[in-house]
Amino acid sequence: MSSSPASPVLLNNGVSMPIVGLGTYKLKDPEEVYRAVDAALDSGYRAFDSAALYENEAQLGRALKELLPKHGLTREDVFITSKLFSNNQGERAMEAALHSLSQLDLGYIDLYLIHWPGTQGLPVSDQRNPGNRAQSWAALEELHAQGKLKAIGVSNYTEAHMRELMQSCKVRPAVLQEEFHPRMCQKELRSVCEEYGVCFQAHSSLKKGTLVTDPVVMEVAKKYDRTPAQVLLRWAVQQGVPVIPKSSNPDRIKENAKIFDFSLSDSDMDRLSALDRGERCCWDPSEVL
Repeated sequence: MSSSPASPVLLNNGVSMPIVGLGTYKLKDPEEVYRAVDAALDSGYRAFDSAALYENEAQLGRALKELLPKHGLTREDVFITSKLFSNNQGERAMEAALHSLSQLDLGYIDLYLIHWPGTQGLPVSDQRNPGNRAQSWAALEELHAQGKLKAIGVSNYTEAHMRELMQSCKVRPAVLQEEFHPRMCQKELRSVCEEYGVCFQAHSSLKKGTLVTDPVVMEVAKKYDRTPAQVLLRWAVQQGVPVIPKSSNPDRIKENAKIFDFSLSDSDMDRLSALDRGERCCWDPSEVL
């Protein structure tokens, strides 16, 4: 059993992605970003998840450039994800992706995702949404061919969005990042990803913190002498699903990395999965055509 949060999964284009990364949503203050990245690198994290929406790409890039030498690492030792937000879908996608590259200033982005299937400002029923998605994907494919984006993928896509993309893409998405936790097990969507050879990656693994006080989760955590967060993250990675827990607290960042020195029994895995109610804590992408 691996002891490192940097343990990789192999994407469909041959790129290795660590199975645990640090989520950076809501981390904006440069000092806060620096502390979080320092703690993460010290704890063995080698993946960092950002997005244009988070408004912290520049802060993350600067922190990594300062901290990698301190930890005896180089750019090639870390895996950086960023995302195209819905306000730049379509004809603005190329410019927006290049802006993310410039903000991070790390030479290339390891994984770049379309953050959301819709276009900001357009009604759900607007027939321009599919065309904008296709145009965005074509821009990502071009930057991928240039080596500026090592892998490309999508986030918050439904089964229908995935099938639409697979019918038109020249480069298969490497990753689908979606909400995933015991209350939202995503069986159908994960099956589609398996069908197409797409890595399914979890976001919101703790259901925005609400699951850490769930009685079943707490009971399982007590049994293993672990935190509820560790149990929830272990539940995901034990199914081969990469996770990106977010925290600005150095102690929690280190705690969240310690999920490789224990395993949940099959019965406890099933018990947690039985909590599935299809309950989202984030946007519902099924409302987008």
